[in-house]
Amino acid sequence: MPSIRIILLGLLVAVCPSCNFVTLPPAPAASPELIRKNTVSTYTPERPPEVQVWLIADKLHSGMVFSYPWLLESGFIPPEGFPKCRYVTFSWGDRMAYINKRWLTAPEVVTAIFLPSRAVMECIPINWEIPEVSPNQHIWMKSIPREQGPQIAAFLNHCTIPGEDGKPTVAGDASWGNGVLLESPQIYYFPRICNVWTGQALEAAGASINPILSIHRDTLVMEAERNGYAEIWDGSGNKYVPRD
Repeated sequence: MPSIRIILLGLLVAVCPSCNFVTLPPAPAASPELIRKNTVSTYTPERPPEVQVWLIADKLHSGMVFSYPWLLESGFIPPEGFPKCRYVTFSWGDRMAYINKRWLTAPEVVTAIFLPSRAVMECIPINWEIPEVSPNQHIWMKSIPREQGPQIAAFLNHCTIPGEDGKPTVAGDASWGNGVLLESPQIYYFPRICNVWTGQALEAAGASINPILSIHRDTLVMEAERNGYAEIWDGSGNKYVPRD
């Protein structure tokens, strides 16, 4: 029997005349110069033609993981003092939920879901392999062209509010790890939720995602797999998923 969320998603698809109210405003185009710098005629082991990116998700929430050095050379602007690392995991959502770091009360849930509220983007540095850091998350991976990096960096920069120094404004500590929460100019409300943000991050990485189908975690995953993302970790915490 389909869940209430799936039923609501079906109703939304039926009545929605436009997807504009679902997605965040589009990010500006990436700098042609940065794209050129990420497109090289001779590749090396340090600068391969393709870069791995990861989609991570639990039953409700989702996010993306990118190579941090690649993001920096692609134009991503980190907050002041962000540590050197191999990867960064990103997610986006309701500011109150992230800041409080606890289960929301019933009135807070209603406010977060049905009323427009402030948002933050969470950035967490990672130095181990992705499944070692997130063993209880489902993880999908794909190798994408290196030159896609500036598009991703432009999208991530678009989701932050710069301070007087031009760097993102920090709202507080991340929910785990040694990461930070960055103030976001976009507004959170249903149906514009975390999974929709992840769908747009996948699009910045070159995927084609139906905004309506990105609302629910399961259909977002179906969209990602349609775009070539393969599951590499099953979320059980103790084993890899066999790959063909």
